[in-house]
Amino acid sequence: MNTKLTLRLNNELIDVAKNYAKKEGKSLSQIVSEFFAAISSKKINSQNMKLKPKTSKLYGSLKGSLISKEDYKKHIENKYL
Repeated sequence: MNTKLTLRLNNELIDVAKNYAKKEGKSLSQIVSEFFAAISSKKINSQNMKLKPKTSKLYGSLKGSLISKEDYKKHIENKYL
């Protein structure tokens, strides 16, 4: 049984969500329903997330590397400060 749900969201967020749904070829209700289904079954974690092709190619590429969090922080500081 489907039940109507009213959500109060920022107009800009609604526009972004509608555009995303359109690009995916789905209704906004489908997108929200899939999200609720995913969180209810605890599917949202790094092993079960469907990654975009470019991201999946990079996923795990630094595993076992000698780069520490401190090295990364230094790199970001040098790049942006």
